[in-house]
Amino acid sequence: MDRRRNTGIVTLIAILFSLSASAQMEDWVQTFKDTRVINGHSVETNFKGGMKFIISHRFGALNGGFYELFGLDQSTIRIGLDYGITDRLTIGAGRSSLGKHYDGFVKYRLLIQKENGTPVSVTALSNMAINTLRWENPDRENFTTSRFFYTWQLMVAKRFNDDFALQVMPTLVHRNLVPNRDVAHDIFSIGASARYQLTKQLAIQLEGFFIPEDQLAQEFEMPLSIGVDIETKGHQFQLSLSNSMGMTEKIFITETRGSWLDGGFGIGFNITRDFRIRGRK
Repeated sequence: MDRRRNTGIVTLIAILFSLSASAQMEDWVQTFKDTRVINGHSVETNFKGGMKFIISHRFGALNGGFYELFGLDQSTIRIGLDYGITDRLTIGAGRSSLGKHYDGFVKYRLLIQKENGTPVSVTALSNMAINTLRWENPDRENFTTSRFFYTWQLMVAKRFNDDFALQVMPTLVHRNLVPNRDVAHDIFSIGASARYQLTKQLAIQLEGFFIPEDQLAQEFEMPLSIGVDIETKGHQFQLSLSNSMGMTEKIFITETRGSWLDGGFGIGFNITRDFRIRGRK
């Protein structure tokens, strides 16, 4: 009898815990519609057992004119997979044609905005990328560690109403190898993203990074992007304009060359497809 009673108590506790967890999740506020804004991340993470297949494509600058078919002759692509370990923890990896970069990240939600509780969402991101281009000078001694780059980012976001959300992103990019001693290994920046919902399926997003002076060489610009999101069942499609052709933090934060003032921005798009590997129905 005692064994049956204990089993019943354990079962009851498990049911109550499950209902409590579900209620807490229902109270979560979805700040952004997807885990990406344009080039960078949003505070959102995959749900447990959820996988995203992401194709990102960037064309060259419009100021290339008709000779470059307004940037269409040049292009870069990134293909990636993200997976939700839990509702708060997401891991992912991808490969970019620009720099032949492979990247991987871990992303964890520290705080989640709730309708009657926590006022903001906070997510931490750690990213590592490796450049796999052939060595420029293979005859000299080259080190594998020189190929690695790291990014640490804290995202703080708030959804103010049904239409408008804002995110701030203090970010540190570390580069193991730099061209010379006058170039900093560490680049600190502060990013900002915003989303405005125009209709049920249509939204506009902005993303930019402010980089304090004397951190980048003169030929590099601060990245600024604008995107239009079209949401369908199971898919998220985004058409964008950006002055960066890179889609990893190391490239679009520290190596953006195009200037919006002289037409140095190009067309791009992101396509996201969601899959349910396991978990909630």
